Parts: sequence; C-alpha cells; structure tokens
Amino acid sequence: MKKISKSQIFSFDNTYINLPKNFYQKINPVPVKNPRLLKLNDELLDYFDLDKDSLESNLGVSILSGNKVPTNTTPLAMVYAGHQFGNFVNQLGDGRAVLLGEIIARNGKRYDLQLKGSGKTIFSRQGDGRSPLGPVIREYIISEAMHYLGIPTTRSLSIISTGEVVEREKIEPGGILVRVSPSHIRIGTFEFFSAKKDFISVKKLTDYTIERHFPEVLSSKNHYKSFLEKVITSQAKLIAQWMNIGFIHGVMNTDNTSISGQTIDYGPCAFMNNFNPNTVYSFIDFYGRYSYGNQPKIMLWNLSKFAECISFLINENNEEANKIILESLSKFPQLFDKFWINAISEKLGLSKKMQEDKRLIEKFLEIMFEQKTDFTLTFRTLSESINNDEKKIKFFSLFKNKKSITNWYNDWVKRIEKESFSKGIIKKKMKDRNPFFIPRNHLVEKAIDQAVKKHDFSMVDNLVEVLKKPFESDKNFYLSYPPKPNEDIKNTFCGT
Repeated sequence: MKKISKSQIFSFDNTYINLPKNFYQKINPVPVKNPRLLKLNDELLDYFDLDKDSLESNLGVSILSGNKVPTNTTPLAMVYAGHQFGNFVNQLGDGRAVLLGEIIARNGKRYDLQLKGSGKTIFSRQGDGRSPLGPVIREYIISEAMHYLGIPTTRSLSIISTGEVVEREKIEPGGILVRVSPSHIRIGTFEFFSAKKDFISVKKLTDYTIERHFPEVLSSKNHYKSFLEKVITSQAKLIAQWMNIGFIHGVMNTDNTSISGQTIDYGPCAFMNNFNPNTVYSFIDFYGRYSYGNQPKIMLWNLSKFAECISFLINENNEEANKIILESLSKFPQLFDKFWINAISEKLGLSKKMQEDKRLIEKFLEIMFEQKTDFTLTFRTLSESINNDEKKIKFFSLFKNKKSITNWYNDWVKRIEKESFSKGIIKKKMKDRNPFFIPRNHLVEKAIDQAVKKHDFSMVDNLVEVLKKPFESDKNFYLSYPPKPNEDIKNTFCGT
C-alpha cells in the first residue's frame, strides 16, 4: 500500500476521474460551520489501515466533514439518471454527495469514500445539498446491521454533525455520513448516457465497470453478455437475501440500484414485523410498488432497463441483441427462486432437498400471514424450540390458531428427522440463519430521537453493538422485542 503522510490521512488511488468529464462534476464539499465527530467505525479503520488518532484530530474531522480537501485527491459529484417509481428522470446525479476519492483496503479491494450531505452540486436541482442528522444516523445503523447479517451493502465510516441546521418539514440539525462502497455506479448511471444516445460513453462506462467489478468476464466469448448475466445473478442473490431477513428497501428506483450488487441508499427502508408480502413502509409508496413481496419483480424490471442500455454492445444486430437479453433476463426468476429456497430452507433446518419441502415452506408462510406473526421472532423461536420445551411453548404462544400450527410443526419435526445431522446441530445451524437482533424500526427511531434531541448516543451505541452479533442472544435482549401496538411505526421517510 502507498505510504500516507500525516497531512493526508487517506491514501487515495482514484480511477473514476480518468473517465471523460461528462461523467461528473469536479467539486469540493461545501464547508460546514462547526463539525464534530459523533461516531467512528473502528472495524473499518482496521480494514483500511487508517489511524484512529489521525481521524479524530482536528485535521481528520476537517477532512471527514469536507472542510478540508487533501492535496492527493480531486473530489467529484457523479452524474446519473433513473426511473423513479417507474417514471424516467433524465438527469439526477449526486445532488448532496461528493466522492472524496477511492481507497484500497488491506485485501487489495478498491472502495469509494463518499461524503453524503456535503453541500450543493450542479445536480442538486432545488435541494440544499445537505442532510439532517437523523437520516445519517439511520443509514449508519442499518447499513452496519446489514453487513453483520451477511448482506452485501455500502458501509459507514463516520457520522459528523455539522453545527448547522437544515430545513425540511421542521428545522433539524445537519449531519454528514462518510460512506464506503465498492463503487457508486448505478443502473441509472448507464441510463443517463443511453438516454442521450451517447453510445461512446455507455461503452466507456461498461468497460470501466467490467474492469473494476467483473474482470473475470473478459475471458468469455461475449463478455458484455457475460457482464449482464453476472449483474443479473448478483441482484437475484441480493434480493433473495433481503427477503430472507424481512428487509424492505422502500425505494428501489434504478438510480438506487448498485451495479456491483450492494444494498445502497437507505432511505425509507425497514425490517418487516408481522409477515405480510404487501408490507410497505415508505410514506410516498402509495400503490405498494416497492412492497416486500414485489421486490423480486421490481429488480427484474430494473435489470431490463439496464439491459436496454448495453444491448448494442451485446450484439450489433438489434434483433439478435434482444433475443440474447430476453434469454438472460428469463433466468432471473429461476435464480431468485434458487437463492430464496436455499436460504429459507436453511432457516428451517432443511439441508437435504426433498419434494415435500416447497409445500412445507409455503404452508408455514401462509400460517404466519394468516395469524400475523412477527417474521424474525417466529423463525428464531422455531430454531430455539428444538429440544427445549419452554421455547416450544413460547413458539406456539405466537399463534392464535393452535391447530394449524401444531399440524405444521409435527410435519416439520418429521421432516427434520430425515436430515443427516443431529437435532442439536440442526438447532445450531438454524440459529446461525435466524437473527435474534435486527434493527427494528421503532428502536432505530427511538435511538435517533435520543441522539438528535437529547445529544445522547448511548442507545445508538448499544444498538450498533448488539447488531454486530445478530445471531447471538445478549443481555440487551429487550432490543430484540417487536414493537408494542403503540410503538409500531407504519411509515418511514427518506428524510433527506
């Protein structure tokens, strides 16, 4: 790795800036009045070989807040377009974020370092380029939780308070999130150039993306087709992982779909409480476009928009390109089903593949839906019920109609007896797949409220710590409880 001087702190190795100038705006973050470091991610410091004392120094905080730009980088705001709730917007872009630069992790992987809430850019439209502190804290908590749940995601290096206020529906303190991601290239990035029929730029972007994220496809006969299929596979797996933990992104626009397969842009997202495929949290999703159960269908739609952008690279003949694309996209449902069935089978302790499994899974979900049981708690308690009469009683207590769940449970016990493993091992495997802790919406909001209004980060810190070990029970078990009726938050907001 490059040697870093104390005056630089980060060793930047920027490549996106080598793309043509129409890909971005060179722009420095807008300085803030009184930056304070509220939270620093120690694990990421180690991963990127960063010095904690340096980042906590006045210079470090100045860099993390955007008040000082290191001499070894050129910040930029990326341009992109996007379909938002199905409607195409031909120019969006980083309206409140700046890519400070790219850094290399200890393992040699390249990451973007982005300041979110860093001020106006030419892509800000009517916005002020800032973010309230609340959504910054929210993204930190949830993105880190997703990481520890094993879901590909952007991550959060730090939370900065700006010492300024932002005006939304009310006056709120401002914040900046320092976000780390394998890149910030989105489906919407491709759409921006494709809509302009700027095919040279589409090709440059595609070649750059392949080299950065999917170099293995370069050896294939048609590496653009292979690239498309890699993206399709990674997105099918990602959505299956979301569904497996009850995660609802809330705003699956094409500009919020990372081409490298990470969860990105945590706005009105939430984890489902009672199992219901129609669950929606986003305040602006009036028709349920981005509901829990719709997520696979929406991702396929997004991928079709991506495929349209690169069709001319896949085959110069439009008819042939369309055939190849349709064939590739047709694999998505099977891929998703494979990833989903494998994941939920593991949640139920099923390692062997048997014909009866699909109906067993479907029946369990039907009962959960009909009886409105909590998704996370139901699976976790089922895991703990093996060889434990007390937990078995607790599991049955989650259901009002005891007959249907008793019949199902007896069938499930007969099924796991066909496994090659002992019940003790099955129990351990299930507990490793069914989290005890998730970032429940009511707890996240309570932690944010406490941090923003009372300047007390203790609950944020507690929540982040228990979410680092989501599959282990902990003395802070109250953080695993579903909301009481008066605590249930049914609507979430982007808030930025």
